[in-house]
Amino acid sequence: MIFSLIFLYPQLFNCEIIGFSNFIKMENRIFASPEIGSEQFKKIRKIISASEMRVDSFYSGQKSRPVVIICSNAEQYEKYCSSTEGAGCSLGTPWGSSFIVLNVEGLNVDVISHEMSHTELLERSGWWKITTQVPQWFNEGVALMLDKRFVNNPDVIGRYLDYTDEWLYYTRGGQEILELEDIKSVKGFFNGNQQYVMLAYMTSGLEVSYWLMDNKKNVMQKFTTYLDQGFSFDEAYLKSEGQSPAKRSKQLPENPLRLPDMIKKRD
Repeated sequence: MIFSLIFLYPQLFNCEIIGFSNFIKMENRIFASPEIGSEQFKKIRKIISASEMRVDSFYSGQKSRPVVIICSNAEQYEKYCSSTEGAGCSLGTPWGSSFIVLNVEGLNVDVISHEMSHTELLERSGWWKITTQVPQWFNEGVALMLDKRFVNNPDVIGRYLDYTDEWLYYTRGGQEILELEDIKSVKGFFNGNQQYVMLAYMTSGLEVSYWLMDNKKNVMQKFTTYLDQGFSFDEAYLKSEGQSPAKRSKQLPENPLRLPDMIKKRD
């Protein structure tokens, strides 16, 4: 199985042997392109440390220790990430290795925190469950909670309202909706143009910000514990959500993704 995965995904093999490349080993888990000057190393370490603190706070402790690979050009990024697009990507393996690959424009706390959220969820739930049970909208939606590029509101209700506004903008007032089922798989999530992918992200952010509105610091621990106990994703998701007074408030807008289909069609 390992050799099959390496054959199908050569970027995994490239990441695994990064220590034998000409990339500079800044420290144990951080490798930088030789084109990146050593005068930037202190800044890079500070950014990565800030990202780890954000992950540690959200997940009530960071368990993952991904290898971070920092590229300086598109060719390097494609070699380790199998793509020329995006500021960063994350990769994980069934045998427990995880990697974060960054373009130069990905050297900021938001991008790194986003990718570290993926590797943290992978570490906590395992490659098989993430691949077969956890929908992509959840994986991306949780990562958005650590990524302040689109919504930057520390208040849990305000964050949900801000994602509602973003969702309304990208759906043209609710006229062009993506259902969660549409973006359950990786292929479905990224199966479109930039407008489609942004709508997929905002749909994920809307749902997960609603799910997290109780603001319980251990909600992610509860969720992953339920998965470990053998509950399905849907069961773990509902059991760890709870019902806060904020969600029961008549003044708070309903989550449009959870309205019955007959109401959506009528509207």
